[in-house]
Amino acid sequence: MLDWEERRLMVKIAKLYYFEGWTQAQIAKKHNVSRPVISKLLNAAKKEGIVEIYIKDETIHTIDLEQQLEKKFGLKEVIVVSTAGFTQEMAKRQLGKTGASYISKNLKDVKGIGISWGSTLLSLVEEYPYERNNNIRIVPIIGGMGNNYVHFHSNQLAFNLAQKMNASCMYLYAPAMVESDNLKEMLVHTKDIAAVLEEGRSVDMAVVGIGNPFKDSTLELMGYLKESDLASLKKAGAVGNIGSCFFNEVGMEIDHPLNDRFIGLNIEEIKEIPEVIGIVEGSHKLESIEAALIGGCLNVLITDDRTAQALVDN
Repeated sequence: MLDWEERRLMVKIAKLYYFEGWTQAQIAKKHNVSRPVISKLLNAAKKEGIVEIYIKDETIHTIDLEQQLEKKFGLKEVIVVSTAGFTQEMAKRQLGKTGASYISKNLKDVKGIGISWGSTLLSLVEEYPYERNNNIRIVPIIGGMGNNYVHFHSNQLAFNLAQKMNASCMYLYAPAMVESDNLKEMLVHTKDIAAVLEEGRSVDMAVVGIGNPFKDSTLELMGYLKESDLASLKKAGAVGNIGSCFFNEVGMEIDHPLNDRFIGLNIEEIKEIPEVIGIVEGSHKLESIEAALIGGCLNVLITDDRTAQALVDN
């Protein structure tokens, strides 16, 4: 137990440090001791309950979720966005804004950015600030042609992001999925498409969404999936997709005819990209997100607080 003199000294030092803004070096000089002695006394003050530190801000909850998810899945970074009271559209908009900010601040040494497709990535592009990044190239990593929902397609997103960044971009002149594997083989070996796919494999950073093929699926919305496809995908163990490549509960590409017909980077190729940023919201995608994280498909996750909490609790 501390005697009166020891306790008095701890309180005095703690008051100078926490309330009056003195540095440890200044306090050490005043009391004619070394700075490590002051550091030890401040730590002892915490252990004895003389000093209790609280972070009084609502973001402490999201920060705690971020740290737990980083540790659980070995991620470089997790950003959790509080979306309490938001509509789904508002949540997507906020995630897009957060994703845009993250990318904008982490472009050092980045020469190529791969981009997938979807409504959340559309929000990211719309929220991206105008910049000058002449040395960066934006590359679609999934086929980007089609007549429906053109604003979701990778080519359109790549063009619009390049405009915002004042960067250059490439176009993948092929649909996300074709009618047969023979047609796919023919297309991916054409000079222009092969060049874009090769460029996609060598990007430094990629931004992707994660889909649940069985609920609110972009692929189904665009007409690529039929009822019979959904039934066979479920039977084959599919739980999610990145682009139009389907993966199982441990984030591995499944053996399915549809995976022989998509045009774009496959799961293993995406995993080889140095930094893959997944921007995804919605508890209906929980199993899909978890599988992608288990499989090491992402390095960075940007998601909403409800989904983050479910990932921690699962």
